[in-house]
Amino acid sequence: MAINVNEVYKTALLILNKEQRGYVTPNEFNKIATQVQLQMFENYAEELNQQLRVPQADSDYSDRIMNTDEKLSIFKSFGDATYDNVVTPTTPYYTLPSDLYRLGTVVYTGLNNSEVELQRLQRHDFYNIQKSLLTASTKYFPTYLYENERIYVKPDSINSGVSVNYLRKPKDPRWGYSVGTLGQYIYDPTVYGEALLNTGTNTLTSSITTGLTVGTIGTYTPSYTGGSGTGLVISATVTTATNVTLSVTTAGTGYVVGDVIEITAGQLGGGSTAVQITLQASDFNNSSTYGSTDIELHVSERVDFIIKLLFYFGVVIRDPQIIQVAMQEARAEEINEKS
Repeated sequence: MAINVNEVYKTALLILNKEQRGYVTPNEFNKIATQVQLQMFENYAEELNQQLRVPQADSDYSDRIMNTDEKLSIFKSFGDATYDNVVTPTTPYYTLPSDLYRLGTVVYTGLNNSEVELQRLQRHDFYNIQKSLLTASTKYFPTYLYENERIYVKPDSINSGVSVNYLRKPKDPRWGYSVGTLGQYIYDPTVYGEALLNTGTNTLTSSITTGLTVGTIGTYTPSYTGGSGTGLVISATVTTATNVTLSVTTAGTGYVVGDVIEITAGQLGGGSTAVQITLQASDFNNSSTYGSTDIELHVSERVDFIIKLLFYFGVVIRDPQIIQVAMQEARAEEINEKS
């Protein structure tokens, strides 16, 4: 279970503003939260390595090795490597999943659907062992070289059936928001998606390309035509006979920039004309502030995350006292974990 990004942001702001020390904007928070998450994530491997060298308590919930591995398990993933048979004389290779962070086990499935683990070799070994029939790679004992974010597999006859176990990259935390009528930031709990339409009040009004005439004041859920996606639900509020505010209730899927969506005539009160909406980049999460992504770390890391967050907040607002207190708390936590 991830750490709720809104709860963390509100808690951090509460701590800062209790003493009126300053304010951190959503954009600053998102960048700092990304840095803190990567810092803590990268430390897991070192933490696990250290715990393997010291005696452990034989208890379910205080086993530090098990607890650290549980934190890492959130990011453990499995996927296919894609064969790229490029033009000779360049050596064919496999491309890896785009979200790969650390490569683990490489597996070949091909002989009677049985799985064989590939042995990882350095460059000089990878090529030299092929020179002897006794040591050359075979489908029963395949090998691979990992360079330039690609894997090169021997024997060359293996051109499919390769998959990898790996640690994926954490998703960047994102506190999504819209701006209210008073200029305030309003949290958007919708799960972020690059191609997802912005959900909320007044999200499509600026994309209207034809005006409304003879509308009846009221709120409607109109039917429409057009667009390359499905599932979009629009709410329309007619405030005058020529003015309408359009909001996305349900974003749907498959819509793209340039789609033309038309609310057919008569859907916004008797005698209302058709309204056309041409989707712009700003209507989607990727080019706006809408959509949120929770912090992907284990829930047990919430306190430590906020402490480290406050350290960077102190740097941003130039408050040495916050930095000092955060450093002391982080140091105490680190000593407790390693002792």
